[in-house]
Amino acid sequence: MQQFNFKNNILNLKVKKSPLAIRIIMFFFAFASFILPVFGTIWGLVLGGGLEIGYFIGIGLFSIMGFYLLRVALWNTYGEETIEILENKIIYEANYGWFKDGKKEIAISVPSYSFKSVGYEEDNEGVLVISSENTQIESIVKMPIEQIEALLFVLEPVKI
Repeated sequence: MQQFNFKNNILNLKVKKSPLAIRIIMFFFAFASFILPVFGTIWGLVLGGGLEIGYFIGIGLFSIMGFYLLRVALWNTYGEETIEILENKIIYEANYGWFKDGKKEIAISVPSYSFKSVGYEEDNEGVLVISSENTQIESIVKMPIEQIEALLFVLEPVKI
C-alpha cells in the first residue's frame, strides 16, 4: 500500500491502519472512559449519596484520558497529514478523521527533503523531514524506507 500522494504541490501522507482488533479495543476504552464515570455519578446520586467534588474530578480526569485514547484510536484508523508546499512557506495539517489539528505555517525558502529512521532497525521505517537553513518539519507518519526514497525522488524537483 502506497502511503503518499503528491498532486499540485500538496502532499498527503496516510497512516497505515493498525489491526482491527486493536482499533476496537482502543475505541472501547476511549468511549468507556467518557461513559463509565458519568454512570457512576448518576448511580451514586440514585443511591442517595450527595453530589460530591470527587465525581467532578473523576469525570474530568477520565474525560482527559478518554480524549487522548480517542485521538490515538482515530489517528490509527483515519490518520493523515497534509503538507502544502508553496513558494516561500509550507502549510502542515494533521487530520484525525473526525477532527483536524490547527494548520501550521512555516516559512521555508529553499526546502531540502530527507528522511530519518525511526523505530526498530529491522522494521526498516522512517519519517519524512523537510528542512531549510533555520527550520525543520518532521512528519509523524511512519513509512517503509523504500516508499520514502520514492517520495524523495518525486519531491526533489519541487524546490520552489
